[in-house]
Amino acid sequence: MAGIIKIKPRRESVRTRKKVVGQMIWSFLIGVVVYGLVSNFVMTSLINTNTLLNFKRSNLFKLMPSFIGNMVNEKVAASIYTPLALKSNPYLGWTPHPFSSALNKNDPSNHPPFSWRQCFDGSGVGKEPPAINATTKPPGCYEHPSELGAIPKVDDTWIPNVTMIRIMMLHGKDRNGNIFPPPLSKELCEEMNKMGQEVRGGIQQVPGDALHVRWDVTDGNKHAFRESNVWPTGELTSDYVTISPWNHYGYKKSNPNETETPIVVPAPKVLCMVYTMEDAHATRIRAIRETWAGGCDGFLAFSTKSDPRLPAIHVQHAGNEEYGNMWQKVRSIWKFAGKHYLDQFDWFYLGGDDLFVLPHNLRTYLASLTYKDKSDPRKKEYFVGHRLRLRGSKQQNRGGRDGFGMEGWFNTGGSGYSLSQATLRKFLTVVDSGKCSPTKKCPGEDVEITKCLTHIGIGLTDTRDAKGRERFHFWTPEMRYHWDTSQETWYSESQREWGLKNGTDCCAPDSVSFHYIKQPSLVRHLHALLHICKNGNS
Repeated sequence: MAGIIKIKPRRESVRTRKKVVGQMIWSFLIGVVVYGLVSNFVMTSLINTNTLLNFKRSNLFKLMPSFIGNMVNEKVAASIYTPLALKSNPYLGWTPHPFSSALNKNDPSNHPPFSWRQCFDGSGVGKEPPAINATTKPPGCYEHPSELGAIPKVDDTWIPNVTMIRIMMLHGKDRNGNIFPPPLSKELCEEMNKMGQEVRGGIQQVPGDALHVRWDVTDGNKHAFRESNVWPTGELTSDYVTISPWNHYGYKKSNPNETETPIVVPAPKVLCMVYTMEDAHATRIRAIRETWAGGCDGFLAFSTKSDPRLPAIHVQHAGNEEYGNMWQKVRSIWKFAGKHYLDQFDWFYLGGDDLFVLPHNLRTYLASLTYKDKSDPRKKEYFVGHRLRLRGSKQQNRGGRDGFGMEGWFNTGGSGYSLSQATLRKFLTVVDSGKCSPTKKCPGEDVEITKCLTHIGIGLTDTRDAKGRERFHFWTPEMRYHWDTSQETWYSESQREWGLKNGTDCCAPDSVSFHYIKQPSLVRHLHALLHICKNGNS
């Protein structure tokens, strides 16, 4: 046909295109295989040696925005419960029996109707016994010992994988596909006192004193959080923190020209440890495991019986297993942590099983502290916590101020305290020396470790924020907020040098820990208030 030009297809062009497409397909397949192998290696390394967490803090990641690090978490956690991983750690991904449908009080499939208010037992500060035994509570409370099943046996050579809970939290599911940590009901955002009731007013006696702390709101803890603006500094799964190096007491006075610009840095690696008893495994330890524990890079309970699923371990120590012998138990805890985990973590945090911790706030504060000091916790000694004055002690200046670096003060174990890697390394060199009371049997483990560290030149760190508000707390949130500072008590005397604050100044917004949170249901309530409730409401 006139006007139409027919062009023959060029064979070489077709062949070239086919070749290019083939190369692309082969490249894709090779990439998939390599990715699979690398991912399996990385996750196995993480499960065995925490390699990935070390890698994420390399210089490469320091130059990247935080969301890239979180993307890596999501990628490598695509499938962590591989046969190889479970062979290395058979307890990875374990959770108690499948969670019941009793998460919502309005769930029609739940018979009889369940409410979280049924789980509160009235136990609180001091030695108050619970009003309700855990074995008589509804299944939805997640406290019955039978829900844990038989405890697997481990021999004396077993070394716990302390990164297990962190790995599970990053993955977001257990090995049966259930959400981990288990979702909490929005009912826990409602007003609740220690009996689970919505009743206005509350009262709590101060142990060891005649003072009673009183409040006239329906939920003293919720009120304290909201009025003092206590919030998490970031997501529990984040490996980056936004720090404010100027937000330390007295820092601006000596650095008046410092710009107040928040800085994003990699979070330090923290091993969180609690001491406990076997009868708390199904209650307090389970509640901690299913709430804040995964926010730490590592978690381990030191108990009277080992349970590799939690994980919890029993370590031998001199003397009986009793409160009056806590110093010997804690000595064995620090020895075990130093022997097996010293080089894996920057910081080591220890307290009792009645702690409520905000792990991201802990990591944020520790990162801010070392950034301010231009130091490295692997090389510089720190002893961090909440200082108290020993009763009847006299101020003896040893070159410090306000009790820091001076005799007569100690970091209380009630709020938990942290040792930097450098401090733990140095402590281990003297723990069995005569200076550190190696054979003494007493309940005051916090006093004894303070004395020991003081002998080797390690004093207390001032952990208050720029406005003098505390970060580590010896009491519950409601007690700290509503404390009557006009009344003289042993606690107000222990804070005399720097002053005891209450109300909106009771607690730093980036508070790290609270004490006497003995009820598992209260642990979940506080966790819900901070992590799932919008402005404290459902």
